[in-house]
Amino acid sequence: MLLNNFPQIKALILDMDGVLWRGKQPIGDLARIFERIQNLGLKYTFATNNATGSIGQYVDKLRSFGVDVQPQQIINSPIAVAHYLKQLHPEGGAVYLIGETGLIEALEQAGFHHAEDGVVAVVAGLDRQFTYEKLRKASLLIQKGIPFIGTNPDKTFPSPEGFTPGAGSILAAIETASGTPPQIMGKPYPHLFQLALQRMGTQPHETLVIGDRLDTDILGGVNAGCKTALVLSGVTGLAEAEQFQPKPDWIASSLGELVGVDS
Repeated sequence: MLLNNFPQIKALILDMDGVLWRGKQPIGDLARIFERIQNLGLKYTFATNNATGSIGQYVDKLRSFGVDVQPQQIINSPIAVAHYLKQLHPEGGAVYLIGETGLIEALEQAGFHHAEDGVVAVVAGLDRQFTYEKLRKASLLIQKGIPFIGTNPDKTFPSPEGFTPGAGSILAAIETASGTPPQIMGKPYPHLFQLALQRMGTQPHETLVIGDRLDTDILGGVNAGCKTALVLSGVTGLAEAEQFQPKPDWIASSLGELVGVDS
């Protein structure tokens, strides 16, 4: 399937890990791939659940692979959290924060800062310095009625040693302790996709979500009303993809194949 055969597609929402790269290695010639995307006249936004890296780090990584992007073209789950909170609290405020650089920076830029008391929300994502004390404090605040917001539901993420705990594992611990589930901003929930569509000015039916995960990228794209394409360059195999419901609209070996660039 080549995108130039489907003129109704005007924009792309692209996952990154498993679609553009594996760790530090690019998947295909990304400079050629994005030159092709631009020649097709397609808008594009990068969207990831990863809550640890900053937008600037993603810009630098993409540029190191020959892809020149603007910060506004990158949305991660912390940006979705910050956007959501800003709608509720335009003046900003205090939050009890469990997370790393990406989440801290996104919230600070939106006018929110970490505090122990007087907070408008408990916000949690992946935190590799997570402790019992953080769990205790978060659960007590939530039990008092403070809203509980999570970055993303990813229970694990791959590492050289195997699958290690992700943000979803921390959210599950806080939910168990507090008795309250989080309101999640990342994929497969709609907030991140809606923000991407808003920034590009496109409608769901003319936007294609491209990812390597069925339960976040594909399900999230379907939930947002978008077309979906699964690439097999990440964590999902063909047999699993063919059995999944809802089915992706298209399946390709890689992003390069999808846009008509040989790897």
